[in-house]
Amino acid sequence: MTQTLAGRSAAGRASPGRARPGDSLLSRHQARAGALFAAPPMVLFLVFTVLPVIGALGLSFTSYDVLTPPTWAGLANYARLLKDATFALTLKNILLYCAMFVPAMIAVSLLLAVALNSRLPAMGVFRTVYYIPVVTSPVAAATVWTWMLNSHYGPVNEILGFLGIPGPAWVGDSSTAMLSIVLVTLWQGVGSNMLIYLAGLQNIPGHLYEAAALDGAGRWAAFAHITWPQLRTTTMFVTTLSLIGAFQLFDQAYVMTKGGPGNSTLTPVYQIYETGFNRLHMGYASAQAFTLFLVIVAVTVLNMRLNRSDET
Repeated sequence: MTQTLAGRSAAGRASPGRARPGDSLLSRHQARAGALFAAPPMVLFLVFTVLPVIGALGLSFTSYDVLTPPTWAGLANYARLLKDATFALTLKNILLYCAMFVPAMIAVSLLLAVALNSRLPAMGVFRTVYYIPVVTSPVAAATVWTWMLNSHYGPVNEILGFLGIPGPAWVGDSSTAMLSIVLVTLWQGVGSNMLIYLAGLQNIPGHLYEAAALDGAGRWAAFAHITWPQLRTTTMFVTTLSLIGAFQLFDQAYVMTKGGPGNSTLTPVYQIYETGFNRLHMGYASAQAFTLFLVIVAVTVLNMRLNRSDET
């Protein structure tokens, strides 16, 4: 009798490696609940992202001016791109912007993250202050900075004049217009990347720094041999996001310079906007958009491969 009861109790207790009958039912309920919660955003993504992208891809092979039905043009729009000097100039401008913006973004955001990665009082306040520009409207920020960088009455040139430094024309000079946009976009975007680097810094094991201190390593040696190598994945992520965002630059160029002076700040997205909405060449604008997409994909893949080769 005792053995029978023991056998039943042992049989009632499921072994760790054996699934109980209720487990499959529970997993099915969880899968259904997950699908139910994921369905609305997936539907929105399909309707407002995937379908428009497919439609734009189809338009890139047509001649379409909004006012009349589209007509098939084949690869004529893409062939036209090969001869479009203005679009080539926009790619040159955006590569110049990336060359200035991305290294500055990495350096400044990492520097801020290292400075704010401490347990001193009011660190949370400083982190919030540096993050506030991220949630600011790009159009509003660009409008304010256009006033601040005005060559006649802007506060920036007033301060430079007080220090005995002649202020440049900033957005009115082709040699400094792109630099002005870099400063504004850097000011507005550094907060988000600072938080990403801050999260990466807080995930570095503390015993690495303790071992380095016992070996007599200073702060710079610890940064060069511990902090920077441990942040390679974070840096790749920040670099990728910064490159993708840089190639999509539009708001600041539109508000601050209108692509000028002399097309020195004309960007691919600005050119796509002008082609599609001002000239109503929607087919050609779609071809420009997909060409830019391919350029972004190529640059992103190249960036990821370069970072992987550095790790090996």
